[in-house]
Amino acid sequence: MSYQRCYSTLGNPAATLSEALAVASNFDLDAVELRTLEGRLDLPALFTARFGSPAALADQLGDQRLRIRSLDTSLRLLTNTAADRAEFLEFLPWAEALGVRWLRLFDGGENLAADLPGALDTFHWWHEQKQRHDWQADIMIETHDALLSSDAILALAGACPGIGILWDSHHTWKKGGESPVTTWQKIRDHVVHIHVKESISQPSAKHPFSYVLPGQGEFPMAELQPLLAAEFAGAVSLEWERHWHPELAPLEAALQSAQELKWW
Repeated sequence: MSYQRCYSTLGNPAATLSEALAVASNFDLDAVELRTLEGRLDLPALFTARFGSPAALADQLGDQRLRIRSLDTSLRLLTNTAADRAEFLEFLPWAEALGVRWLRLFDGGENLAADLPGALDTFHWWHEQKQRHDWQADIMIETHDALLSSDAILALAGACPGIGILWDSHHTWKKGGESPVTTWQKIRDHVVHIHVKESISQPSAKHPFSYVLPGQGEFPMAELQPLLAAEFAGAVSLEWERHWHPELAPLEAALQSAQELKWW
């Protein structure tokens, strides 16, 4: 078993789609996770302006479309509105035309137990939509706010059978205080995609830690990576958050560091 190496376009937010795909090729990565392009988060509107229709974009990309692992939306599972859902659904024609397997949702909220009714409502709404339209794409929920422990993740998975988890391994480690190895061993049956990041315990402008180049920080990747290599067939994605932290080094420097240090 071997996982796919991937990166999120948060790392090069001004890139065009072709430029984003070229970075993956240059670093021999398997896939790209699309969050930003050309400085924008509203990817459906951008795609419409640049390509006209989902079919036209798929035709232009050809086999390259298979390298797009996910489209990252801003919808929150636990708390959302009808307008939020309508905005999310604009991603679906593009995902289907490109053969994209996953659409990212945030978990949202702060307390899973308190907000679980909202999560269940969104989960059932989504599956009704998916079945009605016979969509192939599915949702994955990022461990971002309420899902910072393995117990919370397992509680959501128990309430929403079959739901896919996007495990932000840095969040559950730094914010949740769990060893990534321990978290992985508990939740691996539910994980379909993984975010990896690197940091040191030095406060920054926005966090009580500072992001650093892969392999130059404190994240215990050396312990986690062999387990993922043996047990995970999904994508492990470098989430280099330069869109939110423009002071970070260019994405290429992060990918080069990860490659040279055999970090992942």
